[in-house]
Amino acid sequence: MNHPALPLTAPSPSARACAAFLSEARALLGDRGLTTDAERMEAWLTDWRGRYTGQALALASPATTAEVAALVKLCAAHSVPIVPQGGNSGMAGGATPDQTGTAIILSLRRMDRIRSLTPDAGQVVCEAGVILQTLHEAAEHAGMRFALTLGGKGSATIGGLISTNAGGTQVLRHGTMRAQVLGLEAVLASGEVLDLMAPLKKDNRGFDLKQLLIGSEGTLGIVTAACLRLLPAPVGRVTAWVGLGGIIAARDVLRQMERAMGDALEGFEVVPAHCLQSVLAHQPSARAPLTERHAWNALIECVSPVLDSAALREALETALANALDQGLIADAVIAANETQAEAFWALRDGISAAERALGPAMQHDISVPVETMPEFILAAGPQIEAAHPGTRAVAFGHLGDGNVHFHVLAPAGAQRGVWEETDGKAVSAQVYDLVTQWGGSISAEHGIGQMKVEELARLHDPVALSVMAAVKQALDPTGLLNPGKLLQSLPVA
Repeated sequence: MNHPALPLTAPSPSARACAAFLSEARALLGDRGLTTDAERMEAWLTDWRGRYTGQALALASPATTAEVAALVKLCAAHSVPIVPQGGNSGMAGGATPDQTGTAIILSLRRMDRIRSLTPDAGQVVCEAGVILQTLHEAAEHAGMRFALTLGGKGSATIGGLISTNAGGTQVLRHGTMRAQVLGLEAVLASGEVLDLMAPLKKDNRGFDLKQLLIGSEGTLGIVTAACLRLLPAPVGRVTAWVGLGGIIAARDVLRQMERAMGDALEGFEVVPAHCLQSVLAHQPSARAPLTERHAWNALIECVSPVLDSAALREALETALANALDQGLIADAVIAANETQAEAFWALRDGISAAERALGPAMQHDISVPVETMPEFILAAGPQIEAAHPGTRAVAFGHLGDGNVHFHVLAPAGAQRGVWEETDGKAVSAQVYDLVTQWGGSISAEHGIGQMKVEELARLHDPVALSVMAAVKQALDPTGLLNPGKLLQSLPVA
């Protein structure tokens, strides 16, 4: 199957076209909705990790879907590329423009209304700029919950989470963002509004186009609103920190907890000793949950809309006691209250910041089948460290859904910003080769962005790449939407 002829670069509007576009865009959006001021744009030109910095013709902040649609039509008429941006908290540079300065950043942050929330139906309709934490608070106020959370919930937006198919710590029980989206509204490259908002449980009118847009990173359309699934607020919650002798034991404990706790098991995170010690050193107020140091730790969370915390605690205590009797775990502690439970989660959520403080590192958001993840970790770490002397490979995260964050720390004395662009690239290439050999994915939940476009083209199934290219060609033939991200590095026929 041949690749369609995709544009390899973004459209390049002339100076006259740029001036005409800016004049019309300002008339459409007003001074609040459009700025070319360098100081106001500066914060949105660099990605969250600080690895990518670009330039932009303007920062556009429409307030309604109609304004987004009109703006996209203007961009198409003047060949102005569009880089959609939510909370700018992505991990793969997917919302950062290139260095040409010809694209606009299309911020959805002003579109932050919760249009409706219906507890009886278990549904909420919200705009793309709604902050995840705001949605959590609104759902809680209504006696419900939105069952997706992550460390960046205070800045991540619904539109960005949909566009990257975000995961987080509750995927084990509730799935990724795909599973939360009941309906979708998006603006296509033509400026047409695609209305797929009806939350139908059964609909066989052809392709499920909303699923096509979810995870497309703004390359096929601009998500402006969504109808999302809500669940009843939990009645009980219990959290435990478990000490383990190895990562193989972690998988055995996971399977035992699945059998014992059933649908109540919502989170199963693994934390190696190195990561825990890094967090304790980085956060002076943090305390180790267990007295002894263990090679691996597991953070287990169980939540139920039916059982209260006392009943959940009793069930988990029994399950952990059985695991202890079988020699699967070395020690465990169950959080006595919500404060202690949050302290356990703070240790897990603090790993990235603590590792970053140690120096340069290459972070890899990868997945392999749950059944082989422990063996992958045990095999890949030593191979990477042997091939790149002085490095340290650490893996942590969502073992329950086969997704770990595989970080490779640079040798002592490596220069930040230099090592990542030299030796670090060779490290990542080897990690992705190994992941592919193990039947995994080079991007489990953070997307491809601009960070992994070359590796996707190198390692992904050629037939799948061809199908993706054909879809891009059909929906965005001029390469207007988020150029240089996800698909733009595909070879042409």
